Amino acid sequence: MDDFEIPAAPLPANAPAPATADQASVWDRGLTAAEAARRLREFGSNATTSTERPLWHVLLGKFVAPVPCLLEAAILLQLSLGEYFEAGIIGLLLVFNALLGTFQEGRAKATLQALKQRLALNAAVLRDGIWTIIPAAELVPGDIIKLTLGAVVPADVRLGSGAVMLDQSMLTGESLPIEVGPGSETFAGALIRRGEAMAEVLATGAHTRFGRTAELIRTAHVTSSQQKAVLRVVLALATINGTLALALIAYAISRHLPMTEIVPLGLIAVLASVPVALPAAFTLTAAVAAQALGRRGMLPTRLSAVDEAATMNVLCVDKTGTLTQNELRVAATVPFGNASARDVLVWARLSSSDGGLDPVDGAVRMAFGNGRLDGLRRETFIPFDPATKMAEATVITADDTRRRVVKGAFAAVLAMSTAPNEARAEASRLEAEGYRVLGVSVSAADSDVMHIVGLIALSDPPRPEAADCLAKLQAMGVRVVMVTGDAPATASAVAKAIGLDGKVFPPGPIPERIDATDYAVFAGVLPEDKFALVKALQRSGYSVGMCGDGANDAPALRQAQLGIAVSTSTDVAKSAAGLVLTEPGLTSILTAVTQGRVAFQRILTYALRSIVHKVRQVSYLGIGFLIVGHAILTPTLIVISMITGDFLAMSAATDNVRPSAEPNAWRIGDLTLAGVIMGMVDLAFCVGVLLIGRDLLRLDLETLRTMTLVNLTFSGQSIYYVVRERRRLWSSRPSRTVVVSSITDILIVTALAATGSLMAPLRLPIIAGLLAVAVVFAFLLDGAKAVIFRQLRMD
Repeated sequence: MDDFEIPAAPLPANAPAPATADQASVWDRGLTAAEAARRLREFGSNATTSTERPLWHVLLGKFVAPVPCLLEAAILLQLSLGEYFEAGIIGLLLVFNALLGTFQEGRAKATLQALKQRLALNAAVLRDGIWTIIPAAELVPGDIIKLTLGAVVPADVRLGSGAVMLDQSMLTGESLPIEVGPGSETFAGALIRRGEAMAEVLATGAHTRFGRTAELIRTAHVTSSQQKAVLRVVLALATINGTLALALIAYAISRHLPMTEIVPLGLIAVLASVPVALPAAFTLTAAVAAQALGRRGMLPTRLSAVDEAATMNVLCVDKTGTLTQNELRVAATVPFGNASARDVLVWARLSSSDGGLDPVDGAVRMAFGNGRLDGLRRETFIPFDPATKMAEATVITADDTRRRVVKGAFAAVLAMSTAPNEARAEASRLEAEGYRVLGVSVSAADSDVMHIVGLIALSDPPRPEAADCLAKLQAMGVRVVMVTGDAPATASAVAKAIGLDGKVFPPGPIPERIDATDYAVFAGVLPEDKFALVKALQRSGYSVGMCGDGANDAPALRQAQLGIAVSTSTDVAKSAAGLVLTEPGLTSILTAVTQGRVAFQRILTYALRSIVHKVRQVSYLGIGFLIVGHAILTPTLIVISMITGDFLAMSAATDNVRPSAEPNAWRIGDLTLAGVIMGMVDLAFCVGVLLIGRDLLRLDLETLRTMTLVNLTFSGQSIYYVVRERRRLWSSRPSRTVVVSSITDILIVTALAATGSLMAPLRLPIIAGLLAVAVVFAFLLDGAKAVIFRQLRMD
């Protein structure tokens, strides 16, 4: 299988040229300390610039969204009227929402920071003719460094001497390591699996290939569906209620009311129109879900990730390290002639090292296990040589004859051995299926003639849970596609193993738009291609999730609505993702989707309640004004209604709900229509109660205002219990927190009304009658809801 190549990063315009014969002394002595210091000032630290916003910037952003701006305008108006108490209450709501969101996101980022482990902390560098260990951040272009077994390449470099095996899976997605020697270039973040080499630093920091990936992350941006939903709900309410409020004020002016009544009336209309606690409810619901995810081994780095998990309908999954284990395994053994599969493994084991990080030898050791060597013992062993692409050993058999054993790349082994006719065909078949093929050749007794005894096929096997996890995601309505830098043959083999059926998108440019149902696999993609694929799917109307682990996945992780970094991810991938899995495996993704859909249903309940409540509220103010000739509620009563209604209704964040079977979507048009119709039903009920209070009970204006507050509070409870269930209101039991909040709401308003605190007193029999009527109304409204939801397919 061909190794996947990535283009070299461009050097800084004033970077030093590679060493030539005239600069051979550089390889002997390295840079001087003074020159290194000068270059450090010129090129900067060998680190990428953080893309995280400062805390104050995050906090400030919570105050400049559409709803906070409307509330801030209301606060200024109240302050101008001297209504400091009411202004303070709304201000507290604003601050609560901002602090809650900032605290939750800040805590997630702090946890993520604690999880981070820098890959390349130190580097061996030659300066002034002396090898020293320095922080990798102090490397500069032109430095001579040493690359050793197990180390991470700390910058983009060109090898000058020696040879190493590189694991670039975190950079390219290629699961198989590659051999490189003098003149080869490699990139920051690659892992040295075998060998030792000296190399010259070509680029550091933002100029490295890794740094270019970081720039893609910085420019990647997508507005969360939750932000869009809040804005659209507010605009819908503003359009409806703004029109009603203007009509109400115009009518008041036409009646020649004094400005001392018109201005408070306008303020009441504004407060009644704005869903004051809607942003706080969204934030609190997401925070509750984030805590639930945290208890299950997931870390949301942004609260919006919870909502995105609910709406995600396409999940792009990186292959290497995400769907697969990123470890080579023996997938098949093909013996020839009289040899058995076990014989081939025995000879391969004898020509493998007894330890170390060589992934090929490790795969052979694992496949062989603790088996017996049948009286064979190794006399000499030569580790894998990149020049010959083989490892070999001299083995003494039970009858004291010597055998030469060679294991290596099939083409290299074939060139020095005789082989049966079917060997080439079998090797070609295995390579076409995406395997890396090794040849195992053994000499005849005390002879130099080598004969190929078998083939070993290596692969990066799928994770054990991958197939089941992806099948369940597909059943939940999430289209899963594999995205990898591997060759199409390798990608197809893995896709088949994990049950991904569909066509393979061939290597090449990603179109502007793409249908996720057309392909199951995208192979041979660069980091920019993954980024472009996510954007192409988004342009086609999909809510896209991206699951990956490497630096090459980071730009796509940031661009996707939901970026998911698995537990083995690099630091940059974790920083770019919205959700970090802290435990191995993919099953956590299923939990994230389920929890996201639970949170979505809770938020949907609150949003629908807000629409019904606000549509009824402003309309009722207008009709009440027509009936009694004055504002039916005062600003103080409106604020009490906000506290006892909107604020306590945020207990919906803990309610018992059923997650939907399919990905959720913010159908704001249908949501608004359902809310308006139900609001009109509620309006008719509230107006009827007002007429009874005026004409039957003969209540005065102030007492009517108290009765109005009590009735709106009780009917608000009816509305909540009706809209919390997509079926009938008795279909599920509310959470204990919801029940306690409802009782608290009713008791507070009852106590204030009965004692005449902040309002005119209202007799207890009337209060009890209003509560009884509200219960009956809940069942009537539930019947209307069932018809509305069925027509709009919201059930």
